[in-house]
Amino acid sequence: MLRTNTCGELRIENIGKTVVLSGWVQKVRDKGGMLWIDLRDRYGITQLILEEGKSDAAVLSVARSLSREDVISAEGPVIERSAKNANITTGDIEIQVLKLTLLNKSKTPPFTIEDDTDGGDELRMKYRYLDIRRTPVRTALELRHRLSIETRKYLDSFNFLEVETPYLIKSTPEGARDFVVPSRMNPGEFYALPQSPQTFKQLLMVAGIDRYYQIVKCFRDEDLRADRQPEFTQIDCEMSFVTQEDVLQTFEGLITHLFSKVLNVQLPAFPRMTYADAMRYYGCDKPDIRFDMQFVEMNSIVKEKGFPVFDSAELVVGINAAGCSEYTRKQLDALTDFVKKPQIGATGLVYLKCNSDGTYKSSVDKFYAPEELAKWAAAFNAKAGDLILVLAGGADKTRKALSELRLHVAEELGLRDPKVFKPLWVLDFPLLEWNEDEKRFFAMHHPFTSPLPDDVHYMSTDPGKVRANAYDMVINGVELGGGSVRIHDRTLQKQMFSILGFTDEEAQNQFGFLMNAFEYGAPPHAGLAFGFDRMCAIFSGKDSIRDFIAFPKNNSGRDVMIDSPSVIDSKQLVDLGLTINK
Repeated sequence: MLRTNTCGELRIENIGKTVVLSGWVQKVRDKGGMLWIDLRDRYGITQLILEEGKSDAAVLSVARSLSREDVISAEGPVIERSAKNANITTGDIEIQVLKLTLLNKSKTPPFTIEDDTDGGDELRMKYRYLDIRRTPVRTALELRHRLSIETRKYLDSFNFLEVETPYLIKSTPEGARDFVVPSRMNPGEFYALPQSPQTFKQLLMVAGIDRYYQIVKCFRDEDLRADRQPEFTQIDCEMSFVTQEDVLQTFEGLITHLFSKVLNVQLPAFPRMTYADAMRYYGCDKPDIRFDMQFVEMNSIVKEKGFPVFDSAELVVGINAAGCSEYTRKQLDALTDFVKKPQIGATGLVYLKCNSDGTYKSSVDKFYAPEELAKWAAAFNAKAGDLILVLAGGADKTRKALSELRLHVAEELGLRDPKVFKPLWVLDFPLLEWNEDEKRFFAMHHPFTSPLPDDVHYMSTDPGKVRANAYDMVINGVELGGGSVRIHDRTLQKQMFSILGFTDEEAQNQFGFLMNAFEYGAPPHAGLAFGFDRMCAIFSGKDSIRDFIAFPKNNSGRDVMIDSPSVIDSKQLVDLGLTINK
């Protein structure tokens, strides 16, 4: 055998056992009379030892020829290590090498294959097969594996059936841009890669598969960032004969199960918040509730006092940074510079220090008397030592800027501990959003989301007022997943398409298969999808999803390892009926 054990499993109780280990050379230390090799595989590191006089000369010769990442096999007895290493699980033992075989020689790697590597992101992505040998990346992939296994266990226990849906589907105009695939057998026609299995899982509900799930690859041709890739994975689920409450309870259970089994973390209760409150108190639809700093609107107490910035603003709103009244002028200037960045968009920052002696110091003292500033403090329930930070301007823009400031201040204060998890349901989203450029409504989620029953009457009179029977799960300010109760009535679905600007012909052309299916007894149904790559990152307290994907793309959507996308052969273009204009 090329190995009897892995490099991570031998312990003190194995002393005396003759073993064969195989793996990659992590390090060689040659002290003349003695030589040590750190041998690494997926499971850990085991130290090998060779000694002059005890080891065969040929074996020593092979050992002294080794370099990093050579693949070797070593045989010998397990012995107790004289200088133990508490930092590794095999640190009490080592292998006295009697036989050593070089299985494959390695070139010098382009970066050190260690936890703290000297390789930059682009270099490591080019040699991703080497990067995966590093413990942090391998551990990330192991976490992904555990999450997928526990997800399947939980959903299977609730009678969910895993069903695969097609990857070559019909392109639809709503949502993000599709990746399209030309059809050789149908010249001039194209498949699309699915942005989600949405219509198929609804068809499965019509088909009587009342509890479906799939850990599925999805594709979106959109701009990339740390938490977004052109191909990504979802835990996709759908249920029949359920209400919104049934869905929330089921998937609270899933996430609670995953945290318990994978991280041994017991999640707190899942509070619920409407979209309207999330925007009012946090300025975003995925608030981080690990800390306070809720927004306080100040229009009624600051306007018409002679300060032009506040008097002309649609909204004056602020947060209380508790215990920060001792911020220096330099620190306050840095916060001002932060909110004035183009990506934040505020024009300035006003502050109020609640001093420890009970007095107040503001950047707008000349416009507001001490008794007026006291009203500010009272509105925020501020105490001595607190710092109030205020922005003003257009309502939407100002809330967005203050949301970014809130997160920035919390990061500076160490309030966003990645090992603390605070889940939240955000409910009652708008069903539709108006696009001023195109002068029409778009679906906030997708065209199959049902309106709240209380708002259905607005569909024909005031569509912008309609709230969706939709829900997002948020953890630590990150949207982990979302879904909705679906439209299962053909008439209501037809009305939805009409509001979105589809003619009957366009709706039939794009979604006729689903509308037709609804005529054959579609049950009430609802669903949800979790971003699986993002879930892995949240569980590890990371911002980027890349390390949780075996072979990710870079920010330009390129796989630099295999050099893709790439130009294809001209004959292939001819076969597909395609030409490229130069």
